[in-house]
Amino acid sequence: MESGSEEPDEQLLLLSEPALHAGPPAGRAAPGGAVRLRGEPGLEEEEEGEEDSGPEGDGEEEPLLRASGRGRRAGAARDKEPRVGAGHTGHAIDMNTFLDDPEFAEIITRAEQAIECGVLPERISQGSSGSYFVKDFKGKTIGVFKPKSEEPYGHLNPKWTKYFHKICCPCCFGRGCLVPNQGYLSEAGAYLVDDKLGLGVVPKTKVVWLVSETFNYSAIDRAKSRGKKYALEKVPKVAKKFNRIGLPPKVGSFQLFVEGYKEADYWLRKFETDPLPENTRKEFQSQFERLVILDYVIRNTDRGNDNWLVRYEKQDDGLNLSDKDIQWTVTEESTIKIAAIDNGLAFPFKHPDEWRAYPFHWAWLSQAQVPFSQETRDLVLPRISDMNFVQDLCEDLHELFKTDKGFDKATFENQMSVMRGQILNLTQALKDGKSPIQLVQMPRVIVERSSTGSQGRIVHLSNAFTQTFHSRKPFFSSW
Repeated sequence: MESGSEEPDEQLLLLSEPALHAGPPAGRAAPGGAVRLRGEPGLEEEEEGEEDSGPEGDGEEEPLLRASGRGRRAGAARDKEPRVGAGHTGHAIDMNTFLDDPEFAEIITRAEQAIECGVLPERISQGSSGSYFVKDFKGKTIGVFKPKSEEPYGHLNPKWTKYFHKICCPCCFGRGCLVPNQGYLSEAGAYLVDDKLGLGVVPKTKVVWLVSETFNYSAIDRAKSRGKKYALEKVPKVAKKFNRIGLPPKVGSFQLFVEGYKEADYWLRKFETDPLPENTRKEFQSQFERLVILDYVIRNTDRGNDNWLVRYEKQDDGLNLSDKDIQWTVTEESTIKIAAIDNGLAFPFKHPDEWRAYPFHWAWLSQAQVPFSQETRDLVLPRISDMNFVQDLCEDLHELFKTDKGFDKATFENQMSVMRGQILNLTQALKDGKSPIQLVQMPRVIVERSSTGSQGRIVHLSNAFTQTFHSRKPFFSSW
């Protein structure tokens, strides 16, 4: 095992210059987000009447829902778009149009229709935030919705765990390396990174708007909703001027539900007493390496053996009869798959350097001592060695993260500096044939983009980067 004090090769910053990539297609939706379309003719715009506090309620402003300016009308033309759907029926139909993913859009439509039919999302009892199982009209669970306002430190979190944490232990409150209340973006960002790297371990996750009576709303929002419904019954003409009827939609992450999976801790214990067949063991190792790469790149600060899942199935190929021995033999094939859920505490703007280190708990598993396979290296290394690919990834994340009303460009650039440093270390580790445990023991690197470098998607070798090593360690550190 190599020493953790050995510095990675700084020449990794001068990666080979690839062919220039073309920009994204005009008018595409922001990654992980939704775009708003014009309403159908005949629906009234809100011209006068009461002013609402925004879709989120309680003073929450509406984040940017439209696609980036490529290929779309700019400025005042966009400001004149009518607010329909959510404005008049109480649901968020105009906010959940995914032009680049009709399959996902169809699932969200099913969820909205189920809510309208009275099949409401069910709050998940586990965890320290408000998250919900979303069902279709048949009652089948199709996704997990995590509203921004009900995150662990959100102002509408229905659970008391973090409230007591804040009151009883304020010095250790929160994670000082993370941007508060952006867990929903982290969830969607993790899927974006997973998709770009071709890992396939994160269930599809995007930012959506939903409204349901079972969500946690303030007393003011519920009172306003009742008042508007009463006005609609008594004075319909006046009620049509309202911004919306019903509770305000909530923005959050929506992750497709995966069936047949159990917590990794369950299977890891089972595999100790009942080892996997060799072919299945190799497949599990490959899946595990993809989980490692995802967590390392996004610097997940909350990966334990209870928040990644494993599906293991044995398939019977049938019975074969031996001619001589007249014995029945069973041929079995096994399939195994990993799902990386709960990615809301990732994308830090600095490495953990205060009280806790937030280690990757998979680093203590026996699988972490095996060097990365050639299959994993062939999949990931060509992509992360391309500096234009890395910059394109940063730009896609920028399109996603800037939709939040609290977006700060300087903080986001710090987040990307940490991620670029993680990618730099990962590139070196894959080239050197290191194992996951050796990867996490490498010096922590930050790669900052120079202010004189170009800010577009295309990066040339003349761009200046600054590579620094983060030497400060938290009070409680695992290595």
